[in-house]
Amino acid sequence: MNHDIRPRRSALYMPATNQRAMDKARELNIDVVIFDLEDAVTPAAKLQARALACAQVRAGGYGRREVLIRVNGLDTRWGEDDLAAAVAAGPDAILVPKVHDAALAGMYVRRLRELGSRAALWVMIETPAGVANVDAIAAQDGVAVLVMGTSDLMKELRARDTSGRGALLYALSRTVNAARRYGRDVLDGVSPVLDDEPAFTALCIQGRDLGFDGKTLIHPAQVAPANRAFGPTPDEVRLAQRVVQAWDETRQAGQGIAVLDGKMVENLHAEQARRVIAFQAAIGQNG
Repeated sequence: MNHDIRPRRSALYMPATNQRAMDKARELNIDVVIFDLEDAVTPAAKLQARALACAQVRAGGYGRREVLIRVNGLDTRWGEDDLAAAVAAGPDAILVPKVHDAALAGMYVRRLRELGSRAALWVMIETPAGVANVDAIAAQDGVAVLVMGTSDLMKELRARDTSGRGALLYALSRTVNAARRYGRDVLDGVSPVLDDEPAFTALCIQGRDLGFDGKTLIHPAQVAPANRAFGPTPDEVRLAQRVVQAWDETRQAGQGIAVLDGKMVENLHAEQARRVIAFQAAIGQNG
């Protein structure tokens, strides 16, 4: 198992027209900052947002945080110029909206390479077609991370927004499964909940339990709950260390199964435990 892990517990969207917010992101305990040219920007402000976001990327100063630009789609009048400008600015990755099939994902990869960019491509799964084709999208060479666009997906499904997100569970689980099948990271969608930390935390825990690596956010108040939910607790780290120790001792003794606290420990449990330990180490190095 590859334990070269980059934490992506919290990915915060920043409207690229908000200079103060983009500057403030340098001080936030986030893993990913996304300068948004799409949903958070009105048509009249698109060109200004593009210029500000690219200048912000060039200015740097974001330390260990991954810096992304979310561009407008190539089917809009801003998309092609957004992509070219973003490539010239040099973010860690470029996030593209409404990827509904592998052909579109492949087109974005080709455009990036034609523009001379080696930036990672993050794709948004936010339409019924995207969910239906998510395995092929995840399999596309050059796709690095899948990002759920739950707000747009809810709208297209004509679904009701309930506390347990029942209408989304199929799409969420299918996207996680595709990500795991092809070795991609996958981030849960945003939540509009800003003033009810227990409710927001419950959403984060649900996403974590479904298998997501982290959550996309729209406000700094959501950062701490997301980091707590998607990061291992001290007890989980200690247990992981004990599992690895028990497994290693068993292997040294020439046995194939260990027992810890009355429970069987096999190789798969040891691999899971090593990932927890590596993830915590990565958080510590980057925090």
